Amino acid sequence: MDLTQLLSWACIVFTVGMFSTGLTDLKKMRESKSADNIQFLPFLTTCLNNLGWLFYGTLKRDHTIVVVNVIGALLQILYIVMYFLYTKQKRLVVLQTLAAAAVLVCGWLYFTTVLTEGEARLNQLGLTCSVVTVSMYLSPLTDLVRHIMGTHMKQVLSFPLTVATFFTSTAWVLYGLQLNDYYIMVPNTPGIFTSLIRFYLFRKFATTSQGSPSYKPLHT
Repeated sequence: MDLTQLLSWACIVFTVGMFSTGLTDLKKMRESKSADNIQFLPFLTTCLNNLGWLFYGTLKRDHTIVVVNVIGALLQILYIVMYFLYTKQKRLVVLQTLAAAAVLVCGWLYFTTVLTEGEARLNQLGLTCSVVTVSMYLSPLTDLVRHIMGTHMKQVLSFPLTVATFFTSTAWVLYGLQLNDYYIMVPNTPGIFTSLIRFYLFRKFATTSQGSPSYKPLHT
């Protein structure tokens, strides 16, 4: 097994592991028969991101990107369906899902009809997916830091998700470097830095009254 294959398997294993952290929310919804305190938009935006990268992987003919995002999209769809079953705000969920579907259709029409086939389409799609991925990594960080610094509440952080994000982002950065694909490497770099910030927050605030670390799985 060469380095590219090794990194490919690392990307698949770590990314599927990261997507699977949502199973904790799924378990809580099933046990409580409620979607209270569970955020819906991360499931929806992650699904859109998966579908975008799936299109990119298909055009690039990269089986690693395709496999990861097929699994990721299916898991997010599962989370979305289960959230809809247990939430009391079904109308809002339907409206948000329809809006996301409209964005998806418009994007698909743009990349398949407006842009010509070849490098131009692949580059613009890669750039778009990269911007969305970077936004998903960075957008929660400001609110997260402000909330932690203001309340010192460890319940805001999820240590398993932080670990999964760190290893996943690192694997994809190395994979992008190996393929000389900056659309893979660059958007995953913030995932490393945001994970390091979360580790720092855990070290600083997520401690028990006796001063020993408490890494209980918690919500972001």
